[in-house]
Amino acid sequence: MSEKLALVTGGSRGIGRACALRLAKEGFDVVINYAGNEEAANKTVEDIKSLGVQAEAYKFDISDNAATIEAINKIVEKYGRIDVLVNNAGITRDGLFMRMSKENWDAVINTNLTGAYNVTQPVIKVMMKQRIGAIVNMASIVGVYGNAGQANYAAAKAGLIGFTKSLAKELASRNIRVNAVAPGFILTDMTKDLDSEKIAEHIPLKRLGTADDIADAVAFLAAGTTYVTGQVLQVDGGLTI
Repeated sequence: MSEKLALVTGGSRGIGRACALRLAKEGFDVVINYAGNEEAANKTVEDIKSLGVQAEAYKFDISDNAATIEAINKIVEKYGRIDVLVNNAGITRDGLFMRMSKENWDAVINTNLTGAYNVTQPVIKVMMKQRIGAIVNMASIVGVYGNAGQANYAAAKAGLIGFTKSLAKELASRNIRVNAVAPGFILTDMTKDLDSEKIAEHIPLKRLGTADDIADAVAFLAAGTTYVTGQVLQVDGGLTI
């Protein structure tokens, strides 16, 4: 039985990895989900364990409802509880909407939005029995303000924001808090091909964010407060002021 367990989807690299390591520093045992990169997942598990907590990686596709439920049941059977869920896993398939294929639309919606449904529904059943829990959904400023060429991604992230606020109202009576973090431009594999210097000119703090900047926000919402729910915390260096 774990004292505190966090589940981070898409936790093998980038923002998910940073969140997993940050929660480990807060004393959580951490289970990460990953879709394909086993080497990166194993490295993250090793780094988490070096912080003195338990860690394990589970490979499953969050867009597959049956596979997701099966994996979460195994996690609960082994660890006995889930205290924090970070719905971080996501993909992009960018392109102008008029030429966007149905395949690229479905892929983004099924992973970024329906994936959160697939993971969260079995997890909240556990949290409701515990009568405590915290969920942090990884949204985006794109889901608040939109972005040309990302209609599918923006729709999914906007959906996550509505999902967050609705669940916060549903679950508050069971002492389960639900919040979202909306990153701006963050230095990850997803943004490595962007002109970071040009983008930084439009950001009041004059730099792109890091995965650790997002992880700090996630840790605050997951473990640093007990009286914040239904909120969307924009971590964007002031871009959207």
